[in-house]
Amino acid sequence: MTAQRGIVIGGGAFAGLALALALRQGLGRDLPVIVADPALAMRPSRDPRASAIVAACRRLFEALGVWDDVAETAQPILDMVITDSQVEDATRPVFLTFSGEVDPGEPFAHMVENRHLIDALVRRADAEGVELRPLGVSGFETNEGGIRVAFSDGGHVDAALLVAADGARSQLRQRAGIATHGWDYDQSGIVVTVGHERDHEGRAEEHFLPAGPFAILPLRGRRSSLVWTEKRDEAARIIALPDEDFKAELEKRFGLHLGEVKPLDQPRAFPLGYFVARSFIAERLALVGDAAHVIHPIAGQGLNLGLKDIAALAEAVVDAARLGIDIGQADVLERYQRWRRFDTMAMGVATNALNGLFSNESTLLRSARDIGLGLVDRVPPLKKAFIRQAAGLTGEVPRLLRGEAL
Repeated sequence: MTAQRGIVIGGGAFAGLALALALRQGLGRDLPVIVADPALAMRPSRDPRASAIVAACRRLFEALGVWDDVAETAQPILDMVITDSQVEDATRPVFLTFSGEVDPGEPFAHMVENRHLIDALVRRADAEGVELRPLGVSGFETNEGGIRVAFSDGGHVDAALLVAADGARSQLRQRAGIATHGWDYDQSGIVVTVGHERDHEGRAEEHFLPAGPFAILPLRGRRSSLVWTEKRDEAARIIALPDEDFKAELEKRFGLHLGEVKPLDQPRAFPLGYFVARSFIAERLALVGDAAHVIHPIAGQGLNLGLKDIAALAEAVVDAARLGIDIGQADVLERYQRWRRFDTMAMGVATNALNGLFSNESTLLRSARDIGLGLVDRVPPLKKAFIRQAAGLTGEVPRLLRGEAL
């Protein structure tokens, strides 16, 4: 049986911390698991954003023992409506609605504020004996039977596997020489939390407007998280407006169905694009989350794709360790890549097609897509299939995403 070295994860956000927990619980406490990220020094988290956690990923957090820590602050999405209109339209006809349950009593998604989830992951990782280092990974080199990982304080550790969970601009991916392919959308996503007078009742709304989708995602209380797509120059103009002018632009798109609406934090704009790494693996290195892929937020699947990565990688590594196989060897990592690459490419193609179909001024395309949405709305089995796909419950689902411990 092969003597195993530990694992180093570069990046301490959702993907890195969740992976560390999955590996710690699957491999036991004898194998070192290290998470390295300078941001670990900044706790508690002050991240103002919120994320949609689909049913499969909620099951993952349940299996990791984290969900109970955030459940009281999580808002279930009980209903979803989709419209297609112009900004200036007085009314927005609903073309498609979804019930929010994948199974009786199980919503297909929850909205969770990032700061609550990050802090819960850090607390659980610390309690489980994961070594949390508030340092960057400054370099690495493979050697016989392992990989030597260097840290920004000058220290190093010999490991079996290094995982790059350090985001879209991954330095680890670049140091490994892994190229990416994709394109820029010339769009930005404006993110802001708003308050409103009336209760949203757990309803999410996605308004397809010519510049891109305007998503209203419910939070606990009379609050919602917005993901608002605009052309890049227009987004920069909007977030630079004085407060009253910004509110006026917001009301044009949000409407008044929930009463008066007002921003609760500073709006920020993030450039949107699509890319996929040409390989998710290199010698004793695996990419997960945004280090491996970035997609358009039109379907709200970016974070969930990353959590699917960690569920697949953790299962491949734990299965190998139990068989006495070197957890960093090529065939273990190839299993992970085969598992995740097709799903990632398919989701990227789908979100790119949706963005092209809906983010335009074409009257002809608008008529065609509205007919299509209406037809889908009238076929319950098709709607149910879409819900299960969006919830991450189709295809070869890793054990963690079924709610099963490794």
